[in-house]
Amino acid sequence: MGSPSLPHMGESHPHHPPESGPQHHNPQESKMIEQFKDEHAFLSNFHPSPIEFESQQFPTVEHAFQAAKSNDPETRQKIADKDTPGKAKRAGGRRGIITDFDFDAWETKKIQVMTHLVRLKFQDPELRAQLKATGDQPIQEGNHWNDTFWGVSLKTGKGKNHLGRILEQIRAEINAD
Repeated sequence: MGSPSLPHMGESHPHHPPESGPQHHNPQESKMIEQFKDEHAFLSNFHPSPIEFESQQFPTVEHAFQAAKSNDPETRQKIADKDTPGKAKRAGGRRGIITDFDFDAWETKKIQVMTHLVRLKFQDPELRAQLKATGDQPIQEGNHWNDTFWGVSLKTGKGKNHLGRILEQIRAEINAD
């Protein structure tokens, strides 16, 4: 699979104007990762990534994050045992199985907990290499379920994108090593 022949600088192509600006720009480095799907599915908290959090094993970051809402080891284990991240998310939700959930306290620490869990996920050498390979691409957790805290709603274009920013922060830490 060869690359298409491009006109030399100064030459114009009948359908493309002459290029201006840096000639060695790598579009992969600046093109935004808009969603965690296809080659970027590994960025999702639902992606299989076994981690140990507070002496318990979890199959995904989502499982661990939902379990972190409880201080009860049995409740945490029930969430860890859910067979999908979606079921773990529902179990950790407001109408889930957590009886000792302190919403106000959680609001003050959920970003710190998420950052810690995502950092644990990217200790895996393969996932670490995949994150590093995203270069300096901006990372957005674009979604269709209107999560404007962790991501950006693709319906409205609005969102705080905390998860995308956490991933960029951890990527910067990896690149600084």
